Amino acid sequence: MTTKMFWADPYLTKLDTRVAAVRENEITLEQTIFYALSGGQESDAGTIGGRPVIEARKDGPTIVYRLDSGHGLSVGDPVTVAIDWERRYRLMRLHFAAEIVLELMYRKFEGVPKVGAHIAQEKARIDFGWTGSIAPVLPDLQREAQAIIDADEAVMSAFSDEATERRYWEVPGFARVPCGGTHLRRTSEVGKIMLKRKNIGKGKERIEVFVS
Repeated sequence: MTTKMFWADPYLTKLDTRVAAVRENEITLEQTIFYALSGGQESDAGTIGGRPVIEARKDGPTIVYRLDSGHGLSVGDPVTVAIDWERRYRLMRLHFAAEIVLELMYRKFEGVPKVGAHIAQEKARIDFGWTGSIAPVLPDLQREAQAIIDADEAVMSAFSDEATERRYWEVPGFARVPCGGTHLRRTSEVGKIMLKRKNIGKGKERIEVFVS
């Protein structure tokens, strides 16, 4: 199992650790700050021991990193993990903005199905099973989400079950939501939010989330 330091402190940008296992061009680490694609949130970008990470993926409780062939690393080697902080922070802001929007949608429209989600550096998206256009909903949704953001509330994140690595985020008085992503310290860090509608086919509607 890889110790995931990005949960203890998602604001860390560098970490000194050791290689735990090597299999050709894939390695695992004893500890990591390098997030792998999960829950729709894209992987971090960065380096391990100065070598670019080509892919990061979850394998049970472990995260596997793919490097270029000939990386030269062996089990026990000390390495420094460094992430692209600008990318990580954008992902954190968009992730939390999307989580707020999703929670508000669930409250406004009980039983509305979420059929997809993705968090990238440019924008986030949430797809819903929806008949007609979702556009009329967006002005109130954006206003309510921005009010939560502007309230500058503390964002708590912790384990609900550490043995199974189940986690949650919570804004007291608003919501407590299961989620294993990387989270902001305060809602105001999201900044300004903008929502756009995109039709993705019959019976489906997409809300695109932007932050500035």
